[in-house]
Amino acid sequence: MSEHLLNVVDVEATCWEGPNPPGQPSEIIEIGLCVLDLRSLERVDKHNILVRPDRSTVSEFCTRLTTLTPEQVAGGIGFAEACALLRERFHADARPWASWGDYDRKQFERQCAATAVRYPFGSRHTNAKRAFSAARGTQRRYGMAEALRLTGIPLVGTHHRGVDDAWNIAALIADMKKQDNWSA
Repeated sequence: MSEHLLNVVDVEATCWEGPNPPGQPSEIIEIGLCVLDLRSLERVDKHNILVRPDRSTVSEFCTRLTTLTPEQVAGGIGFAEACALLRERFHADARPWASWGDYDRKQFERQCAATAVRYPFGSRHTNAKRAFSAARGTQRRYGMAEALRLTGIPLVGTHHRGVDDAWNIAALIADMKKQDNWSA
Protein backbone atom coordinates (compact mmCIF):
# COMPACT_ATOMS: atom_id res chain seq x y z
CA MET A 1 0.00 0.00 0.00
CA SER A 2 1.39 3.39 -0.96
CA GLU A 3 1.24 5.38 2.25
CA HIS A 4 2.02 8.62 0.42
CA LEU A 5 -1.24 8.52 -1.57
CA LEU A 6 -4.31 10.45 -0.43
CA ASN A 7 -7.84 9.89 -1.72
CA VAL A 8 -9.61 13.22 -2.13
CA VAL A 9 -13.37 12.63 -2.25
CA ASP A 10 -16.29 14.86 -3.13
CA VAL A 11 -19.88 13.64 -3.37
CA GLU A 12 -23.01 15.06 -4.88
CA ALA A 13 -26.33 13.91 -3.50
CA THR A 14 -29.99 14.27 -4.36
CA CYS A 15 -31.16 17.67 -3.21
CA TRP A 16 -34.14 19.98 -3.45
CA GLU A 17 -34.84 23.67 -3.21
CA GLY A 18 -36.28 23.65 0.28
CA PRO A 19 -36.98 20.58 2.42
CA ASN A 20 -36.71 17.04 1.11
CA PRO A 21 -39.99 15.62 -0.20
CA PRO A 22 -41.55 13.12 2.24
CA GLY A 23 -39.84 9.74 2.08
CA GLN A 24 -36.93 10.98 -0.04
CA PRO A 25 -33.64 11.11 1.88
CA SER A 26 -30.59 12.70 0.32
CA GLU A 27 -28.65 9.95 -1.46
CA ILE A 28 -25.23 10.03 -3.08
CA ILE A 29 -25.49 10.27 -6.87
CA GLU A 30 -21.86 10.99 -7.71
CA ILE A 31 -18.56 10.16 -6.05
CA GLY A 32 -15.67 12.18 -7.38
CA LEU A 33 -12.26 10.86 -6.42
CA CYS A 34 -8.81 12.27 -7.08
CA VAL A 35 -5.69 10.47 -5.90
CA LEU A 36 -3.02 12.90 -4.74
CA ASP A 37 0.61 11.82 -4.37
CA LEU A 38 1.69 13.65 -1.22
CA ARG A 39 5.38 13.32 -2.12
CA SER A 40 5.32 14.71 -5.66
CA LEU A 41 2.12 16.74 -5.08
CA GLU A 42 0.85 15.42 -8.41
CA ARG A 43 -2.78 14.50 -8.93
CA VAL A 44 -2.23 10.99 -10.30
CA ASP A 45 -5.74 9.64 -10.78
CA LYS A 46 -9.22 11.08 -11.34
CA HIS A 47 -12.45 9.09 -11.22
CA ASN A 48 -16.15 9.70 -11.48
CA ILE A 49 -18.54 7.13 -10.04
CA LEU A 50 -22.21 7.71 -10.79
CA VAL A 51 -24.50 6.14 -8.19
CA ARG A 52 -28.11 5.23 -8.83
CA PRO A 53 -30.37 6.47 -6.01
CA ASP A 54 -32.79 3.91 -4.56
CA ARG A 55 -35.10 6.03 -2.39
CA SER A 56 -35.02 9.49 -3.97
CA THR A 57 -35.10 11.24 -7.30
CA VAL A 58 -32.92 13.86 -8.97
CA SER A 59 -34.89 17.11 -8.85
CA GLU A 60 -34.73 19.92 -11.41
CA PHE A 61 -32.93 21.97 -8.75
CA CYS A 62 -30.35 19.19 -8.31
CA THR A 63 -29.79 19.02 -12.08
CA ARG A 64 -29.33 22.82 -12.24
CA LEU A 65 -26.82 22.66 -9.38
CA THR A 66 -24.81 19.60 -10.45
CA THR A 67 -25.65 19.21 -14.17
CA LEU A 68 -26.50 15.55 -13.39
CA THR A 69 -29.78 14.40 -14.90
CA PRO A 70 -32.10 11.65 -13.67
CA GLU A 71 -31.22 9.66 -16.80
CA GLN A 72 -27.47 9.90 -16.15
CA VAL A 73 -27.66 8.69 -12.56
CA ALA A 74 -30.18 5.97 -13.48
CA GLY A 75 -27.31 4.43 -15.45
CA GLY A 76 -25.04 4.47 -12.41
CA ILE A 77 -24.13 1.61 -10.11
CA GLY A 78 -25.78 0.82 -6.79
CA PHE A 79 -24.51 2.38 -3.57
CA ALA A 80 -23.22 -0.95 -2.16
CA GLU A 81 -21.31 -1.60 -5.39
CA ALA A 82 -19.85 1.93 -5.29
CA CYS A 83 -18.62 1.40 -1.71
CA ALA A 84 -17.08 -1.95 -2.67
CA LEU A 85 -15.37 -0.28 -5.64
CA LEU A 86 -13.91 2.39 -3.35
CA ARG A 87 -12.42 -0.30 -1.11
CA GLU A 88 -11.20 -2.63 -3.85
CA ARG A 89 -9.90 -0.26 -6.51
CA PHE A 90 -8.93 2.77 -4.44
CA HIS A 91 -8.00 1.08 -1.12
CA ALA A 92 -10.37 3.49 0.64
CA ASP A 93 -10.44 1.42 3.83
CA ALA A 94 -6.63 1.62 4.18
CA ARG A 95 -5.64 4.89 2.51
CA PRO A 96 -6.04 8.27 4.21
CA TRP A 97 -8.69 10.49 2.67
CA ALA A 98 -9.85 14.07 2.68
CA SER A 99 -12.92 16.05 1.74
CA TRP A 100 -13.86 19.73 1.81
CA GLY A 101 -15.73 19.85 5.11
CA ASP A 102 -17.46 17.00 6.93
CA TYR A 103 -20.53 16.74 4.70
CA ASP A 104 -19.07 13.98 2.52
CA ARG A 105 -17.98 11.84 5.49
CA LYS A 106 -21.31 12.30 7.27
CA GLN A 107 -23.32 11.57 4.10
CA PHE A 108 -21.47 8.25 3.69
CA GLU A 109 -22.01 7.45 7.38
CA ARG A 110 -25.76 8.23 7.17
CA GLN A 111 -26.30 6.34 3.93
CA CYS A 112 -24.27 3.31 5.05
CA ALA A 113 -26.24 3.15 8.31
CA ALA A 114 -29.59 3.51 6.50
CA THR A 115 -28.80 0.81 3.94
CA ALA A 116 -26.68 -1.59 6.04
CA VAL A 117 -23.78 -1.13 3.60
CA ARG A 118 -20.23 -1.43 4.95
CA TYR A 119 -18.61 2.00 5.35
CA PRO A 120 -15.91 2.14 2.66
CA PHE A 121 -13.33 4.35 4.36
CA GLY A 122 -10.76 3.95 7.10
CA SER A 123 -10.55 6.26 10.08
CA ARG A 124 -7.91 8.67 8.71
CA HIS A 125 -10.09 11.48 7.36
CA THR A 126 -9.00 15.11 7.10
CA ASN A 127 -11.44 17.97 6.83
CA ALA A 128 -9.57 20.03 4.21
CA LYS A 129 -11.86 23.02 4.76
CA ARG A 130 -10.85 23.16 8.43
CA ALA A 131 -7.16 22.66 7.51
CA PHE A 132 -7.39 25.54 5.02
CA SER A 133 -8.85 27.84 7.70
CA ALA A 134 -6.20 26.78 10.21
CA ALA A 135 -3.46 27.44 7.65
CA ARG A 136 -4.86 30.97 7.24
CA GLY A 137 -5.10 31.47 11.01
CA THR A 138 -8.85 32.01 10.98
CA GLN A 139 -11.99 30.29 12.22
CA ARG A 140 -13.83 31.31 9.04
CA ARG A 141 -14.74 28.36 6.82
CA TYR A 142 -14.25 29.09 3.13
CA GLY A 143 -16.16 27.38 0.37
CA MET A 144 -14.00 25.52 -2.14
CA ALA A 145 -14.49 28.06 -4.94
CA GLU A 146 -13.62 30.93 -2.60
CA ALA A 147 -10.52 29.09 -1.35
CA LEU A 148 -9.38 28.60 -4.95
CA ARG A 149 -9.81 32.34 -5.60
CA LEU A 150 -7.87 33.25 -2.44
CA THR A 151 -4.95 31.05 -3.48
CA GLY A 152 -5.02 32.03 -7.15
CA ILE A 153 -5.67 28.45 -8.26
CA PRO A 154 -8.10 28.32 -11.21
CA LEU A 155 -11.29 26.31 -10.80
CA VAL A 156 -11.12 23.45 -13.30
CA GLY A 157 -14.32 21.93 -14.66
CA THR A 158 -17.81 22.41 -13.29
CA HIS A 159 -18.36 23.47 -9.67
CA HIS A 160 -20.71 21.03 -7.89
CA ARG A 161 -19.60 18.08 -10.00
CA GLY A 162 -17.93 15.63 -7.64
CA VAL A 163 -15.20 14.60 -10.07
CA ASP A 164 -14.19 18.21 -10.76
CA ASP A 165 -14.52 19.34 -7.14
CA ALA A 166 -12.29 16.45 -5.97
CA TRP A 167 -9.69 17.52 -8.56
CA ASN A 168 -9.85 21.14 -7.34
CA ILE A 169 -9.74 20.18 -3.66
CA ALA A 170 -6.63 18.08 -4.36
CA ALA A 171 -5.01 21.21 -5.88
CA LEU A 172 -5.79 23.13 -2.67
CA ILE A 173 -4.33 20.33 -0.53
CA ALA A 174 -1.18 20.24 -2.70
CA ASP A 175 -0.86 24.00 -2.24
CA MET A 176 -1.24 23.66 1.54
CA LYS A 177 1.37 20.89 1.54
CA LYS A 178 3.79 23.12 -0.46
CA GLN A 179 3.30 25.81 2.21
CA ASP A 180 3.89 23.15 4.92
CA ASN A 181 0.31 23.64 6.16
CA TRP A 182 -0.97 20.08 5.71
CA SER A 183 -0.57 17.47 8.42
CA ALA A 184 -2.71 14.55 7.25
